[in-house]
Amino acid sequence: MAIPKTMSGVFLTRHGGPEALEWRDDIPVPTPDKGQVLVRVVAAGVNNTDINTRIGWYSSEVTGATADVEQDVEVGGWGGSLDFPRIQGGDLCGIVEIAGPETGFEPGQRVTCPINLPRSRPGNPTGFIALGSEMDGAFAQYCLVEANDLYDVSSSPLSDIEIAAIPCAFGTAENLLTRARVTAGHKVLITGASGGVGLAAVQLATLRGATVSGVTSSAKANVVKDQGAIDTYDRDASLPADAFDVVIDVVGGPAWPGLIQALRPGGHYAVSGAIAGPIIQADLRDIYLRDITIHGCTHQAFDVFGRLVELMNSGRVKPLISKTYSLRDIALAQADFQSKTLPGKLVLVP
Repeated sequence: MAIPKTMSGVFLTRHGGPEALEWRDDIPVPTPDKGQVLVRVVAAGVNNTDINTRIGWYSSEVTGATADVEQDVEVGGWGGSLDFPRIQGGDLCGIVEIAGPETGFEPGQRVTCPINLPRSRPGNPTGFIALGSEMDGAFAQYCLVEANDLYDVSSSPLSDIEIAAIPCAFGTAENLLTRARVTAGHKVLITGASGGVGLAAVQLATLRGATVSGVTSSAKANVVKDQGAIDTYDRDASLPADAFDVVIDVVGGPAWPGLIQALRPGGHYAVSGAIAGPIIQADLRDIYLRDITIHGCTHQAFDVFGRLVELMNSGRVKPLISKTYSLRDIALAQADFQSKTLPGKLVLVP
């Protein structure tokens, strides 16, 4: 089948509300260069990072929770200012359409890739760029990806929609668990446990042999337990002190001091999100007198996503999908996502 010259997709035209998203039917289909692959998008997940980037939440000017951002922001991408218009979408499941012989891929293969792509730079060995932020992503019919960033998931028993729910949520979760050195026998507390990253962390920590507890609403407690947690705590509940070896946090906000106190001496706290607010109050004595290690987690080593691909292809992980939407309904999907009424993942289909 011939590749069309133009495609449909969603442009992010500026930082702002849903009105900053523009549906277009005349976006030029990108042409792959040497070492690149043109992928036809079959499904794309919805994530906090898409919304955070749209509203400019990554700007240091913003100090509140994701849901509270109302100010105008000019520089609000992961790595600073974005080039507009930008096609967002960091969760990709697609089919190879065009691939050169030097790429190692062939048309027809089903592929995916991480959302944050390692790009080492002089003086910054953990540098990265993000799919859908520094480069165009999956919220369109086609996506151009470097061959070295792609992984073949043709043999996975998971559906296209399930594959599209994995890169950001499970990649973030696996990175958090890796950095915090979670292993069999550890007691692990996971915040935001009913969300995409949270449920992925529950599932992946359980696979590692850890004993998992989650922080979530009472209405979603059973969903979290179904993924492997033995216990849950309500979002406003007091946490037991000195109870956990590891805390995996994607929420931040006012509850932060209680998370540190919930760690045993020598425990590990790993963070990769702060939807409840990035500015927290800390008592350094609770950290240094108890030998707490803090891990900020965004850069992912290649082996992190490589392990996920093995789990996908063997069918050992399975994301919870609450709802799918047409890509044209992206504003509705993001509104539903921000409502936090649906557990697990929401997925867009071009």
